[in-house]
Amino acid sequence: MRSLSVAATGMMAQQLNVEVISNNIANMTTTGYKRRRPEFQDLLYQSERRIGSPTSEAGTIVPAGVQLGLGVKTAAVYRIHDQGNLVVTENRFDLAIQGEGFFMVETPEGEIAYTRSGNFQLSPQGVIVTQDGYPVSPGITVPAEAIEVAISQTGLVTAKLQGQTDMVTLGQLELATFVNPAGLEAIGSNLLLETESSGPAITGTPGSEGLGTVLQGHLESSNVNAVQEITQLIAAQRAYDMNSKVIQASDEMMGTVTQLR
Repeated sequence: MRSLSVAATGMMAQQLNVEVISNNIANMTTTGYKRRRPEFQDLLYQSERRIGSPTSEAGTIVPAGVQLGLGVKTAAVYRIHDQGNLVVTENRFDLAIQGEGFFMVETPEGEIAYTRSGNFQLSPQGVIVTQDGYPVSPGITVPAEAIEVAISQTGLVTAKLQGQTDMVTLGQLELATFVNPAGLEAIGSNLLLETESSGPAITGTPGSEGLGTVLQGHLESSNVNAVQEITQLIAAQRAYDMNSKVIQASDEMMGTVTQLR
């Protein structure tokens, strides 16, 4: 019976749906996390009576036909890049992006990775780095004698040095954006890599056309909505239960056939 395999694909699809939802809920407090959403497609169809086939020599054709579906498959699990809430931290190296764009980070392999998580710190050499010690690109070094560091909305990093009255320019932060940010590859640790699907990175100064601004002393929270995720979790669980009922009904029907005398 086709219903056994069809319902099995439905149960596997809802299992994946629950796994995606659980990952969203687990990252509710992850800085800069963007929630995921799975998309499904129906499988191929078996044609018992082909649509449009002739039924007589007079030119009449089958108007609808008979097509039987074979179940469901996962098409994609993609990120939804809605803006998360901005939380005030008053930490001078906590940065949030208000609008489009990603911070650029240099990995130990020499690649440029991208992130919305702006909870940066200083390395022993005074370089602005991520929680894993990866330097933010372009690299900016804060002198040890700096008593105050200011980062403007356009990403200009300045510092007031001990014994001086004027602010000294240390560097300029840049942001990157993509034609298709959903095409970026997640590698963990809040980092994303460029792919052919995302297109090449378009870099520029914060606040320029197509790029958001930088807010010092703020962090962008996860855009996961707890109520929405729980609602989707309940719907996925009910769909899983209904598919299991189909398997149970098919098994009972097959049992009836085997008991015929």
